[in-house]
Amino acid sequence: MSDSIAYDILLVGGSPSNLALAHRLTDLAKQNNRGFTMAILEKGKDFGANIMSGAVTNPHILKQLFPDYAEKNFPIEAECTESFFNILGNQHKWTVPSALLPSGLKKEGYWVITLSHVVSWMVTRLQEKLSDSPDIVIDFFPGFSAHQIVYNGNTVVGVQVVENPSGEPNEDNIYAGVTCFGDKGFLSRDLIDRFQLRKNPQLWSVGVKEVWELPEGKSFEGKVWHTLGYPLVDGSFGGGFVYGMKNKKLIVGLVISLDSPNPNINPQQQLQDFKKHPWLQSMLADGKLLKYGAALLPEGGYFSLPEEFSVDGAMLLGDALGVLDIAQLAGVDSSMACGLHAAEVLYEALQSQDFSAKALSSYKAKVMESFVGERLYKARYFRKGWQENPRLLGNYLPRILDEVDNESPFMGFLAVGLTHNPVTAVKDALRLKTMLSPTIDLGPITYKPDHQHINPYFKPKRQIEPGNFDQRTIFSRPDAVFYADPQYHEGNAHIDEFNAEICIKCIAKYDALQKDTPCVSDCTAEVHRVDALAGLRQHGMSLENCIQCRTCEIVCPEENLRVNATAEGSGPDFMGL
Repeated sequence: MSDSIAYDILLVGGSPSNLALAHRLTDLAKQNNRGFTMAILEKGKDFGANIMSGAVTNPHILKQLFPDYAEKNFPIEAECTESFFNILGNQHKWTVPSALLPSGLKKEGYWVITLSHVVSWMVTRLQEKLSDSPDIVIDFFPGFSAHQIVYNGNTVVGVQVVENPSGEPNEDNIYAGVTCFGDKGFLSRDLIDRFQLRKNPQLWSVGVKEVWELPEGKSFEGKVWHTLGYPLVDGSFGGGFVYGMKNKKLIVGLVISLDSPNPNINPQQQLQDFKKHPWLQSMLADGKLLKYGAALLPEGGYFSLPEEFSVDGAMLLGDALGVLDIAQLAGVDSSMACGLHAAEVLYEALQSQDFSAKALSSYKAKVMESFVGERLYKARYFRKGWQENPRLLGNYLPRILDEVDNESPFMGFLAVGLTHNPVTAVKDALRLKTMLSPTIDLGPITYKPDHQHINPYFKPKRQIEPGNFDQRTIFSRPDAVFYADPQYHEGNAHIDEFNAEICIKCIAKYDALQKDTPCVSDCTAEVHRVDALAGLRQHGMSLENCIQCRTCEIVCPEENLRVNATAEGSGPDFMGL
């Protein structure tokens, strides 16, 4: 490795967690007149270009990391002044009284942010910090993907930045004493699989989101809504979000869990249905769509965490760990907190140049003893509570929504008891309450992978679509791709199909049921398709449309797809999303 590129620390992904690590480590080194070398790889063409998030976040970690945020023009889109939780019928909505909501769903004082802008700002600030610190060298590599982890035995020693299927060492490898993964699984999954770190699989949801510009004189700045109900009445777990930002902009999005029995969720279409609701139609009237995108969210929580957060020569941060608290819809501050704790451990490791698993082991303790671990532990049964009883969302919720449309929401809860077995309904409610309690210990739980929940024979309940919507607010999936602006270099074949025969059999199975295969239906762009060639229906892909969400991989019933990081900065442009 004498002629190779080597650093003390290598960060895979320009994520909030990795950049928080870089900032904190830089601060510690400057305070103590120390130096180090670091490289930050970002697969997007620019830092932030592949970042998509809600996001409404508790600003405590941002304020801790950047006490001068105001004078440095930190990109806050709005401070939440009013937050609401709505239950949506097809026509009407019910705003749940604040007194009935858990504190985690009350977002007053939180910041509405555009995470792509935050990441870009963090990179600029980091570069400014380095201007007077010649002993700290940080190289920024936008447009460079990590394609494969490089090992020496069972020690991580770096990554390949040029695709090399042979896996043999080459001059394009980047080596480091420690490699930190803050990605959503593009490469961290390989580390987790190799060392069998995750005994319980991760659960994933997909978020689909649009940014709108509203007409002159119309603004919802500082207002935040989260929703339950329409259009998700098929039993899928999830909900909507609407955030008002400065400059007449509005975020409209939907999060749908991928452990649904429905093989044809079609997240992008669900988002369009969401916008057909009269409430949203009134907000979007005369507006203009600016951006569209999609991304996965790790929501398994406490019981999906890896058993170890580090191995010899490597650490897992943020989304690679899965520290999102789905109960409070909070993840940005937890991810960044991981970065702060990792930096403190790495600062000590740098002094001894010891990056063994033993030397890095205190990182897990720091994370789990902080608010991050405390929050995940309190909500440890949240997803299982909803997952174990499909009646909650599949039977009871639609009945409540009927009464919301009748403008008598409280009657909906009574109607559940009258139209279903009242004893069963009460037992279900009490069981859910138990599962959501932070003080009840039910022991460890297990999940199964999301795709194993799919029922090919699933039939969604009848759904009445709102009428009288403005067609100009609705976009087909091919049209939506335009607003994600994917750009690819020729030959960028970043999705692996392992066995074409498996896809052919899957297509035949779903054809017989008059349904799309999950990869075709649930693609958030317009990538997967079925081609008829010489009388045979085969799987095809329009890779130039891919927006790198990985949903197809998660829902593939046969585990026959893998989405890899793109090369040369290719992919969507989520800047501003």
